[in-house]
Amino acid sequence: MTHPTPPADSTQELKEKVIHVRPLPPALRWIPGAVTVVLMMMTLDYLFNVGLLRFVTGLETQFYYAVVALLLPLVFLLWPLKTSLQHRPIPWYDYALSIATLIVGGYFVYHAESILERGWAFAAPDIAIMASYAWWLLIIEAARRAGGWPIAVIVSLFSLYPLVADIVPGPIQAFPSSLEETAMYHTMSTESIMGVPLQAFAGLVIGFLVFGVVLQKSGGGKFFINLAFALLGHVRGGPAKVSIFSSGLMGSMSGSVISNVLTTGVLSIPAMRRIGMGRSFSGGVEACASTGGVLMPPVMGATAFVMAMFLDVPYSAVALAAIIPSILYFLGLFIQIDAYAARHDIKGLPAVELPSLWQTLKEGWYFIFVFALLVWMLLVMQREAVAPFYATALLLVLNQFSRHNRWGLKELGETLSSAAKLFAELIAILAGVGMLVGALSMTGLSGTIANDFIHIAGGSVPLLLLMGALTSFVLGIGMTVTAAYIFLAVALAPALIQGGGLDPMAVHMFILYWGMLSFITPPVALGAFAAATVAGARPMATGLQAMRLGSVIYFIPFLFVLNPALIMQGEPLQIGLVFFQALVGIVLFASAMQGYLIGVGRLGVGAIYEALVRSLVLVAGLLFALPGGGMVPLSQLELIFFALAALAPAVLLARWSQRQARPSSAHIDT
Repeated sequence: MTHPTPPADSTQELKEKVIHVRPLPPALRWIPGAVTVVLMMMTLDYLFNVGLLRFVTGLETQFYYAVVALLLPLVFLLWPLKTSLQHRPIPWYDYALSIATLIVGGYFVYHAESILERGWAFAAPDIAIMASYAWWLLIIEAARRAGGWPIAVIVSLFSLYPLVADIVPGPIQAFPSSLEETAMYHTMSTESIMGVPLQAFAGLVIGFLVFGVVLQKSGGGKFFINLAFALLGHVRGGPAKVSIFSSGLMGSMSGSVISNVLTTGVLSIPAMRRIGMGRSFSGGVEACASTGGVLMPPVMGATAFVMAMFLDVPYSAVALAAIIPSILYFLGLFIQIDAYAARHDIKGLPAVELPSLWQTLKEGWYFIFVFALLVWMLLVMQREAVAPFYATALLLVLNQFSRHNRWGLKELGETLSSAAKLFAELIAILAGVGMLVGALSMTGLSGTIANDFIHIAGGSVPLLLLMGALTSFVLGIGMTVTAAYIFLAVALAPALIQGGGLDPMAVHMFILYWGMLSFITPPVALGAFAAATVAGARPMATGLQAMRLGSVIYFIPFLFVLNPALIMQGEPLQIGLVFFQALVGIVLFASAMQGYLIGVGRLGVGAIYEALVRSLVLVAGLLFALPGGGMVPLSQLELIFFALAALAPAVLLARWSQRQARPSSAHIDT
């Protein structure tokens, strides 16, 4: 029996509640789909060098301008001036802003060759300067609507920073520029709006976003959820483990924590509630699983593609580096759920209510095949720019042979429209954040800010890491992960790499992980709050549960920064040994968090014994996982010795307290 699918309307209502996209009037509903079709044609012409659309793809910068000019007008149609106007008709001024954005963007597309050849980024005609002012303002407003006030305020302040760079205090003082020079640089150089974030989007992200949308709309999401239920639904705490499996895969495809929660959560959270898990606990599980999904290869969020551009490495290198940290994170989450279910005697769902594994594979085998093709093209053929397009094409062909998932015109239209909304939201944020990077580049501050960070930390690498973690977390609260990462990749990463002598990939992954923590950490915890909406739980209680369940993610980044073997940097034997130790450490740490260890049982009976035993197991887990040498004053063998010295008495004490509790239980039973 197949697990029931929730009504489409309920999921759509939840998405609108969280994302605040306004519905278009019937006469305009064709526009997003048409925009996606045109974008696909341009992108394929550019990547495969077809040459049919050379008037917009002839130059690299011309293609980038065309992408922004095509997508940005959608923001003013889809996102209202205020969220309270979400269900009102589109006002005249939003139509005007949309048309103005298209005209100004079209101007830059038309003049892209002159901008490049005549150096308009430094000296441009008056009309180009006026267009630059308009473009600047329109992008900030689009970023505000799609990304929220924090992004708009931060981008506005930084984009204006070159005007006052000579009068700001101390460490952030830099070379000033006039208003005209700043506007020209932002809009017509390749270091600001047209910089690395937008280049990553146009060159890499578009294809993967299309693949993710098509995979979900063609039934891939339902397939992976049913597969997870078939494999794990019957074990103790089964639906919660299903959430890990399905949300991990779905998040890997969608790249969005909120979207992931609202897609898989409507199935997994009610199933968790049915077997006796609390509302806030169920929401916390889903929030953690969805957050980890964005960190899981092969298809991570948009930030991973931007990271590849910053590091100047193939995307496959970033995906490989993310494998072990994501395994450790999901293992910690899995162990916590298993320990919670064992301690509270929570069973799985009855087999009769679960989908058949054979039937599920029979109906959706081709999703696994397409996924395998994508991984092969990414890791073996190293064709990350075109790999998602081949995978999407194969998926569309195979899907039409499926009785259950075959598309009609309605499904095609919905897919094209969903993709357009995703593209528009991301392009507004990336174009805005590009100006932040451009301001640092224009003033020369990006070259000196690293030295300032090193000076503030007094050359202490541990202090630099703590500063980096705190800064990443705080920025992650107010900005999207991609925006926070881009800023810190320019401002903080060089300090950690130069001042600390740390591995560049490890540093950039460190920033990404700590930026993601805001999704499960109160007071903001957007992922947890979205899950609370689905679960009908209190948001803050759900956030606190998510923080506890996902606790391993708070120290995993420190592990791979201290030992890059955990991100595949090193000899195979060294990677294997460090990975094994980290696995043992994570199991012990996660077990201590829930007070139950496999093979031992409950970690202490009675408040005093339990507090002592859990503390000892927690310390043992941290010592096992911690890499020795370098900044850590103890060797690996010494750390293992101290870990065992803490673990052995903890196990003995747990066993003794269990035996002591049995006679009283037996006496009560009689």
